[in-house]
Formats: sequence, structure tokens, C-alpha cells
Amino acid sequence: MFRKNLKKDPELFQNVSEGLRRLYRTKLFPLEDTYRFHDFHSPALEDADFDNKPMVLLQDFPGMRIGPEPTTDSFIAVMHGEQEGVIPGNALVVDPKKPFRKLNAFGNAFLNRFMCAQMPNPVLESISIIDTPGILSGEKQRISRGYDFAAVLEWFAERVDRIILLFDAHKLDISDEFSEVIRALKNHEDKMRVVLNKADQISTQQLMRVYGALMWSLGKIINTPEVVRVYIGSFWAQPLLVPDNRKLFEAEEQDLFVDIQSLPRNAALRKLNDLIKRARLAKVQAYIISSLKKEMPSVFGKDTKKKELIANLGEIYHKIEKEHQISPGDFPKLDKMQELLNGQDFTKFASLKPKLLEAVEDMLANDIARLMAMVRQEEATMPSQTVKGGAFEGTMSGPFGHGYGEGASEGIDELEWVVGRDKPTYDEIFYTLSPINGKVSGAAAKKELVKSKLPNTVLGKIWKLADVDKDGFLDDEEFALANHLIKVKLEGHELPPTLPEHLVPPSKRGTVEA
Repeated sequence: MFRKNLKKDPELFQNVSEGLRRLYRTKLFPLEDTYRFHDFHSPALEDADFDNKPMVLLQDFPGMRIGPEPTTDSFIAVMHGEQEGVIPGNALVVDPKKPFRKLNAFGNAFLNRFMCAQMPNPVLESISIIDTPGILSGEKQRISRGYDFAAVLEWFAERVDRIILLFDAHKLDISDEFSEVIRALKNHEDKMRVVLNKADQISTQQLMRVYGALMWSLGKIINTPEVVRVYIGSFWAQPLLVPDNRKLFEAEEQDLFVDIQSLPRNAALRKLNDLIKRARLAKVQAYIISSLKKEMPSVFGKDTKKKELIANLGEIYHKIEKEHQISPGDFPKLDKMQELLNGQDFTKFASLKPKLLEAVEDMLANDIARLMAMVRQEEATMPSQTVKGGAFEGTMSGPFGHGYGEGASEGIDELEWVVGRDKPTYDEIFYTLSPINGKVSGAAAKKELVKSKLPNTVLGKIWKLADVDKDGFLDDEEFALANHLIKVKLEGHELPPTLPEHLVPPSKRGTVEA
């Protein structure tokens, strides 16, 4: 009865999330359930999967972590909560409001290494972050984690909005487990981004080589016409060790920042896209299972026939591909499917039920188009959906250092004193003020500084910052510094609360606390 109403009433869905949830339950889930999709591919979706905030999966590779190796072997979901606290894995998977209930299938070995860190951070009102264990290298790869690491990653990959792979430019280690991880993320390349971090620790020439090696390694594993986006930079608000590529790093950081900010706005589209991918895979699953059922004898020789069918699964794939015009990329991995089929009773498989497939075809042909239109409408009514709070608040420069390299931060990664560039000009003014013993008094300096028309409170702060040795006078370096800070303020930048180390006059370094 409900299915008939669904076709007749195009206004049935109140929003995209509700529409996806109902379509899944009424049209896709029956097909999945009949042909054991949940045993072979992915657990059934729950309400929380459609309602949860955008999630970002962080996967780091050797060199990313500091500390003993055992600290890396945990999955940590960082989410918003009114009170700060930690929820252990076993409690997390029984919470119906969290999208993790089906992780229970991976057992205690995994759940003991899974937790949720909740905190009242405004950024987490828009997105959640899944921090994964560091990739092991060398001998450590051979030590079993005690659970199916790749399968857990694949489970998360299906449900997150963005997958960020983190590499250290100065320590690029392409381990065996790296290949396993990338393969687990296959079919989710559209969500994948790569960050080549700590790129300021190597020269431009070395960086080019590292970038080339990384792209070559990714290309061998990710067989897709579109190149995965790689962001190069030093993703923290600290001075660059090798500042040659600062402009490039700033542009890359800005691009990554914008990408993350857009996730809430694109969340509905991502869920829609994932449901389409799931439906295509479920259709293929139905054809495979029903084909195997059709070939099974009714009485004798069942075990022999089962082994024969598993061995010839590649031929069955090819037959289904031609008969139903299905892309080879929609089929599950052959070796994995063969392994899973070994433990199944083929006689209990369902034969082909055209009505179930027709319902999914109708969903893909008609319902999805309506929901796509609703996605655009929702985007139009909520154009300001972005990540907010913390380092994302009131800035478009990103969380990696507000205005890094500008204002009071200009010259932070240069060897020469940045004030020295304009010091000859400031010196000319300084010597017109008739300095005594190489210094000018506050009264004399004020006559010049007030010409900036800055408020007295601001000029007072500039004086305190510029009078580095706190003697009540300004020498030529301190006077130049005061003028530099006036210029910073007049250009619209904020003054620092204390004088940054790179702005301390050369003659005062090491003798006076900044």
C-alpha cells in the first residue's frame, strides 16, 4: 500500500534525508535482504546513517605520529557533546543516536580500540572527525591487529563525506599496509583527498621528487581517470623551516580549508550519491546470487557444483555483464567474493525476483531525480551551511594560521629582520627628532607617531611593544619598529599581544625578553 502511494505522491518527502531513508527502507532494503547483501558487502543502513552530521575520516601514514606505537592503534570518533567526555566502543555501538551500531560485528578486539571523544566545540556542531590508527610499517605490519583493519576502514569509507590521507613529505614510506588501505577505500575515490604535510622540511627539488613518488604509488593502486587531489603544505600555524614555497603552501591550505568548509552544504548530495552506488552494487549482488542458485542441482552433487561455480565465478561475472549491460566496475572484487561464497549454502539462495529489481530501477530512474531537485532546493534555502566556530570562525584564510606571513607575522620565516627593509626611510625621520645619545624621548617620538592618526590607546600599545628594553626611550631600531607596527595597523591587521621573536631588533636579541 505504501509503495503505491510513494509513486503517486511526488510531495511525500519533507526533506532529502527523510526521502533517502524511506526509499532505502521500501525499495532498496528488500532487495539487499533477499540476496544477502549484508553478509557479503555492508550492514543494513539505519536512521542515524541518514541523519548524522558530515564525517571526515583521517588516515595517517608512517611518520605522522609522535609517541609510542601502541598509542596509534585506536579509532577515535571526535564528536559534539554538551559535556566533555569519552565513550568506550562497547557503549558506543548500542547508542541508536550514533551511526556506529553495526560496528558491533567486528567484535571486542576492535571495540576495545574504538572510542568517541565528545566535547562542546562549535566546529563539531557542523562535522565529526574519525581519527584512524596510524599505518604500520616494516615488521610491525606482520603483527596482527586482532581485527579486520581493512574491513573497518571500508565500513567507514561508505559512510563518511571526506577521506583525508595524510603523508609526511620528509618521511614518505609506502608500506604494504598502505596498498591494503587504499584498496579498502576503492570505489570511494570521489571522497578521497591526499595531504602531503611537513613539506617545509625539504627543499623544492626534494619536494618535487616526493610528490612524483607519491602520485606514482597512488596511480598504481587507484585506477581512475581522475587524479586524486593532493594538497601540499605545512598544516600548522608555525614558521616554515624552508620558506621558499610559502605562497604555494598558503594557496593549498586555503583550498583544503574551503573543501572542508563545504562538507555540510554537500552532505545531502553525498548521501544521495552513496545510495546510488549501493543500489548498483545490490543489483549486481542479486544477479550473482540468483545465477548461482539457478546452476545448483536439486538433489545430487551439490558440493562439487558449488566448488565448480566458485572457481568459474569470473565467467559468471562476464555473462551477467553482457546480459544486463552492467559496467565491470560495479562488480565486487572476484577473490573476496569467492572467499565469502565458500562459507555459504547455495541451496538457500533466492532465485531472481523481477519485482524487487523493478522497485530499485524505479528508485534510480524516478525517485532519485526528484530527490536531486530537492537537494538543489535545500542548498538554495541554506546557502550559509559551512563549518563554523574555532579556527573556522569569521575567517576565510583557514585554520592553519590566520593571515600567516602577513601583518605582524610578515617576515616570520625569513633570516633578515623584516623591519630592516624600510629602516633607511625611518632613520631619516629619526634623525630629524634630534636624538640624544642615540635615543629619542617619548615626547619627541609622539610628535611623529601621532601623524598616523591612530587612537592614543593604539599608539600606547605600539610604544610598549617598540620600547623593547623598557627604558622609556626609543633608539633607531626601536623607532623603526614602532613605525613598522603603525604600518601593520594601518593596513588593517591586528597588533600582537606581545612582540613576536622575529620582530625583536637584532641588537636586542638574546639580551632582552621579547
